[in-house]
Amino acid sequence: MARRVYICGIDTSTLPKITREESEQILKKIKAGDEQAKDYYIYCNIRLVLSVAQRFVSCKENMDDIFQVGCVGLLKAIDNFDVTLNVQFSTYAVPMIIGEIKRFLRDSSAMRVSRSLRDTAYLVLKSKEKLQSGRSDEVGLEEVANDLNITIREVYDAIDAISTPLSLDESFFNDGDEEMRLDEHIADTEHSVEKWIDHTDLLDAIKQLDDREREILNLRYFIGKTQMEVSDCVGISQAQVSRLEKNALAHIKKSL
Repeated sequence: MARRVYICGIDTSTLPKITREESEQILKKIKAGDEQAKDYYIYCNIRLVLSVAQRFVSCKENMDDIFQVGCVGLLKAIDNFDVTLNVQFSTYAVPMIIGEIKRFLRDSSAMRVSRSLRDTAYLVLKSKEKLQSGRSDEVGLEEVANDLNITIREVYDAIDAISTPLSLDESFFNDGDEEMRLDEHIADTEHSVEKWIDHTDLLDAIKQLDDREREILNLRYFIGKTQMEVSDCVGISQAQVSRLEKNALAHIKKSL
C-alpha cells in the first residue's frame, strides 16, 4: 500500500507508477505525436518533480512555485529526450529539472547577475551536459573551457554566479558531529573586531607622537633599519635615536 504523503498540495499515493519498459513505450508514442500519452506521462512523473523540489525546501521561495518551475523542466526533458539512447528517462530528466529550478532561484534572487554572465553560465551548463554524456567521471572545468574557447576563470565565475547563495546563519555538522553555523566556520580570525580595535588604538597613539618620533619608529619597525642606520638618515646620534625610540614606545604603551 502506497504511503500517503502531501507535497505542494498533492497526495503522492494517488500518483501512478510505471515500469521502465512502460516508460519507453509511452515515450515512443509521445515522439510519434500522441498528446494524450504525453499528458499521462507528465502525470506519471510528477513524483519525480516533487522529489527534486524537496531538495530546495530550505530556500525562501514558495514551494508551489518551485514545483511549477520543476514541471517546466520536466516538459523540456520530455521534449528533448532521445528515445534511441539506452538511458533511463529519470537520469536525463533530473538534471534538467534541477537546472530549471536553479535558474528560477537565480533570476528571483536579490543578487543580480549580468546578462552576459548568465549567458556564459548557460553555455557552460550546456557544454557540461554534452561532455558528460556517456561518461562516469566528472567533467573538468578545463574541458569545458576548451570546448567553449574561454578561460577556466570565466567558467568558474559563470558557475559561481548562478550558485545559490548560502545564509551565514545556516547550520551544518563538522567531522566531530558538532553543529556549527557557517559564519563561525568562515570567521576571519586575522581581521577580528578585537584586532581592528587594537589597530585603531595603535594608529591614534602614533598620531600623538611628534614628527621625528614617528619617523624613527617608521624607519626602525616598518622599514627595518638599525639604530645606527636611522641616525645617519635623520642626522642625529645613535644615543639620541635610542632615547627618542624609547620615549615613543613608552608613550604608545601608556596610550594603549
